[in-house]
This record gives sequence, C-alpha cells and structure tokens, in this order.
Amino acid sequence: MSNNKIRGTLRSYLRWPLLLGILLILMNLQIYLISLKAALIMSAYVAIYLIIAVLLYYFKRGALLHDLVDYSMRFHVTVNTVASELDIPVAIIGPDFRCIWENKQFHKRFSPGKKRKYHITDAVPALVEESFPASTDTNGEMHFHNEETYYKAVLQRIELEDAPEETRTGAGEIGIGSTLYAIFVYDETEIVHYIRENYDQRLDVGLLYIDNYDESLAMVDDVRRSLIAALIDRRINKYMLNIDAIMRKLEKDKYIFLFQHKYLAQLQMNKFSILDDIRNINKGEDITVTISIGIGIQGTTFRKRQEYARSAIDLALARGGDQVVVKTRENILYYGGKSIQQEKNTRVKARVKAHALRESIEAADKVVIMGHSIPDVDAVGSAIGIYRIAQFFGKPAHIVVNQVTSSLAPLLSLFKDNKDYPENLFVRTEEAREFIGNGVGVLLIVVDVNRPSYTDAPELIPRVSSLVVIDHHRQTREFFENPTLSYVEPFASSSCEMVAEILQYAGDEIHLKAAEADALYAGIMVDTNNFMNKPGVRTFEAVAFLRRNGADILRIRKMFRSDMAEYKVRAEAIQNTELFMDCFAIAPCNADNCTSPTIVGAKIADDLLDINSMKATFVLTSYEGKIYISARSIDELNVQVVMEKLGGGGHISSAGAQLTNCTLEEAANKIKDILIKMKEEGDIE
Repeated sequence: MSNNKIRGTLRSYLRWPLLLGILLILMNLQIYLISLKAALIMSAYVAIYLIIAVLLYYFKRGALLHDLVDYSMRFHVTVNTVASELDIPVAIIGPDFRCIWENKQFHKRFSPGKKRKYHITDAVPALVEESFPASTDTNGEMHFHNEETYYKAVLQRIELEDAPEETRTGAGEIGIGSTLYAIFVYDETEIVHYIRENYDQRLDVGLLYIDNYDESLAMVDDVRRSLIAALIDRRINKYMLNIDAIMRKLEKDKYIFLFQHKYLAQLQMNKFSILDDIRNINKGEDITVTISIGIGIQGTTFRKRQEYARSAIDLALARGGDQVVVKTRENILYYGGKSIQQEKNTRVKARVKAHALRESIEAADKVVIMGHSIPDVDAVGSAIGIYRIAQFFGKPAHIVVNQVTSSLAPLLSLFKDNKDYPENLFVRTEEAREFIGNGVGVLLIVVDVNRPSYTDAPELIPRVSSLVVIDHHRQTREFFENPTLSYVEPFASSSCEMVAEILQYAGDEIHLKAAEADALYAGIMVDTNNFMNKPGVRTFEAVAFLRRNGADILRIRKMFRSDMAEYKVRAEAIQNTELFMDCFAIAPCNADNCTSPTIVGAKIADDLLDINSMKATFVLTSYEGKIYISARSIDELNVQVVMEKLGGGGHISSAGAQLTNCTLEEAANKIKDILIKMKEEGDIE
C-alpha cells in the first residue's frame, strides 16, 4: 500500500476538515476580542475538533484506501463480466494484429476452436492490416459477410502513451506494446436484407420495338398476317407475365413495360429468351420477325430511368436490332444481336436524312469532311460524294486525310492534277484547323465512323459549330454528343451506298463526275468484298445509279490490283494461321514492308473465310505500336460481339479492334479466352 497514493478529488475531500479547522481558529480569535470567557470555551472545542480531524486524516486513510481498492476490484469484475457477456462481439488486438482478448460473442461467431493470440485474419479474413485506422482521430469502418450473415466492424485505435506509468509498465511486461486496437462488430443482416429488398422492388423501365413489323407482315397473305400478329402479341404478353410486368402497347409495333428490378437477373441469366421466341415465329420465311428491347435502370427517378430506356432502345436499333440493351448510369450491357439485320426496302428515311443534310449544308459557311483514322476507300469515297453536294450548293469544302496508304493512293490519284478539283481538296489536320478558324459557321461531316476517338482528327470535333454523322457500322457505347444530324444504318453495306442514296434526294440537279462515281463504286466494292459480303437490293440500286453517272468497273479494278510483295505477305500469313477449336482461324500478319498493313490484314481475313468449315477469322497486324485486329465471319458468329469485348466494334460479319501495350501473342490469347468463354456461356454452338 505504500506506493498507492490518494490523489485528485478524494485527497482534497479528506483535507477539507483541516481547512475548516483554520476557519474555526480565525473565528475563535475574533471572539477573544468580544469575550474572553466565551473564547476560552470555544478554544477547547476547536482543539478537540482539530485532534479528531487529524486522527481521521492519518488513521482512517488506510481503511478508506482499502475500501476503495475493494470497490474498484468489484467494479472491475463487474465491467469484465458485462464486456464478456455483451451481445456485441468485441475483441482487443495487439500491435502485431494478434488477438489478446475477446468476449464470448466474438469467440462464438468468429474464433471457435482457435488458440490464444491467433492472428485476426484467421478469424475474420476481411480484417487485413490496411483496414485498421492509422490514428486515434478517426475510427475505421468496414463491412464484410460470412455466408448469409452481414457484419459492420468498427475499428478503434488506442494509444497507451497517455496511460499511467504503472499501466504502461505492466503492458510492456506482457509484451503488448504501446498501441492496441478495439474491434466492435455489429450484425447488419436485417438492414442489408431490407436495403436489398427495397432495391429489388424498384421499378425498371423497358421499351420493346418490333424491328421489321411492316416488312415481315407484308410478305405473307392476309390470313397468316393476322395470325402472326396475334402470335407476336401472345408471346410478348406471356413473357411479360412471367416477370409480373406492367405492359402497355403504344403502337402496333411498340410497347412499354415496367417490372421489379429483382427479375432483371433472371432475364439476364436466360439471355432474354424472348428474342429467340419472336425470331422463331416466322422462321423459314424470307423475312424473320425480330425485336429490340431497351431497359433503363439505376436512375434516381422514373423519368431518368425512362430516359435511359429511350437511349438504350435507340442504341439497340442503331446497332441493327434483334438485341437487348440495358443502360445504367455508368455502363451499357448488350444481349443478343445474333442475326443479320434485314434490309429495309423503303427509302423514306434516306430521303428525310438527305433533306436534313441539305439544310445543314445550306446553313453552313464552310464544310469539312472527315473519315476514320488510316482512311480506306469507303471513307474517302463517301467523303467525295458529300464534297459533291457541298460544291453544288457553293460551299467551300475540304476532306481531311492524314495518311495515304498504298490501297488509297490509286483513288486519290484520280483527283490529283485534275483541273475539276482544287489542289487542296485533301488536307491534313493542321490545314483543316486553319480553314476552320474560330469554328463559327463551320459544318463537320463525319463519314464511315461513329466513334469520336476513331476519327482521323478528333481535335477538330469541338472546334466546329455543327456536326453530321453518316455511318454504316453498329453503334457502340462511345458516340458523338448532340450531333445536328445522325444517320447510322447498320444494314447498309457501306457508307458509299448511303451517300449514293443521299445524292439522289439531296438535289434534282446534282450530277456526279466520272471520278466521283468511280470513288463511290470502289467504296462499295471494297466493303462488300466484291459484292460477297452484305449486298442488298439497295446496294445494287446504288451501284446502278453510279453506273449511270459514269462509273467504270474496269478502271476501278485496275486501281486495286495488288503488288507481289503484298501477295507474299498474304501467303505467309495464311501459312502461319492457327486453327483454334477446329473452326476459328487466328493469323499473325507481318506487314512491315507494306504501306497499308491494316488493309492487307482485312484481305487476309476475307481470304481465310473461303476455307471449308471456317466460322470466323481473326488477323492480327502490328502497326505503329498497336495491334490491329480484323475479324470476319459469314453468319455463324457475331464477330462484332467478340471485338466489342476488346474495345472495338463493327458489323455482325465484319469487325475490328485496336490494342495497345500488347504483343501479337497476347492479343491472340485474348481472342482465345473470349471464344472459350462464349463457348461455355452458350453463345457459340
């Protein structure tokens, strides 16, 4: 007990009798001035009081201290019992992240059978060392779950430097150190359940459009037409009934529906089987009925989710239909898109877009036309067609071409040193920037590409006052923001075909020159692989229009003859082709000696398709620090889906991608991994 001293408020409280004795002595002195007899009597009582006070202070101090120690021990036992029996799991962790104390609940839930001083990650793997707070100013907090039980752990750092010296010494003797961590674990399973239930019950908004309603029903007789229409309605209603959806028919081929979010996972797992159900209705006929669905989720309001659904259905239609697009705040998911979009025989849309393009050109002071980077014949050919429209309306125009490949040079030679065209018809980015100036009154027309990052000069896009996009590739999640006019038709064989149609409606007096007709015709030939890939009725109608305007097939064929070096590269690539899964060709292309490596890669991919039982071909070309992938198929694999997983895009039968910081071998392995995964998920038969 000698080392135990009474401190603080208790010591002051024991000294109060002595301090009051001083007050009594002063009072006694005052009484001496009044009455000597009374003062003597009071002095006797004061002396007795002081003796009692001194005796209490010195002789009862030990007994008081003993009682305090006894009380503190009983209080400590009570606190320890309460902590041990607490319903909340609690543990104390040492600086080495080993448990030095735990209550019964913590031991029961997380460390049954564990030996003393086990590492905390052995009990709770989620509590890694980085989870603990670095200072005492703030508490750490983390969430984890064990099977179906969800927990929230509050982590508190305890520093022992401010503790009494005896405590620090004792802690040092048992090897604890100067830092401890307290863990308080709360069961939040019920809260998580209600949050999840509330999220699952949120209503998602969907739009369902029949892609080719009029075209499909126009091909059948009147009796079967009513039957097919009723069958489509029945299958759609039955599908919506399975997910407890509220559905309303907006038009004969348009529906809107609302359903609880919890059913979305079920639809995704089945990969929206409604697509196959509708496609099989008129299977075997010339035209198959298909549908497109756009779903908006994660919007904070119903209006926002409806906007997401509208964007999703527009994207589904722009990508060719027969698919489902699910749009969230930060992501877009695609499902389906396995069939080739049916060509629309009507030209109403082409006529409307042609008139809108005419108005945009007439309202502009200057026109700049641009294709994709490393432009091909389709990009430049369609740009030439747009240039003719701009010239007809008297607008100064230039075409941006930064890189001329060997496959493009013969086409450009038709306009070089040609008195009908200015010397600066084709310009580079720097010259186009000077031509644009401050951008006021400048119209930028982008052809053969619908991704801003893939254009030949992306820096020009924000500098102009208006923008027009004309393309035949399927839309991806990257798109131009707020274009004045967007004309994207995935069923078209090429951009040159679309521009040839526009030329027929933009103005009655527009006449193409022979060189311009050759350029447009050549673009169609290249993108259709000599009319072997995706030619339609409207393709040949566009070709007929170009022939009437002076296109010469012999002159065009001479332009695209290959040299011997290119043929050797193509032969070497075919010889080194790897056959994967017995139906996919993956070929590395060493085109260093070719001036158009990417074009050569595309030709090799087309050549490999002629091999029997080949479902798809992938040619990998290394060029300027990137790996260019050309993917081709006929109708057994949607190569666009494969390329989109690599950040690319294109068509169902013709697509591509660009990879950076990657070798040819790594790129080939990525393609193989995607094909294996698609095979496991049933996307490849």
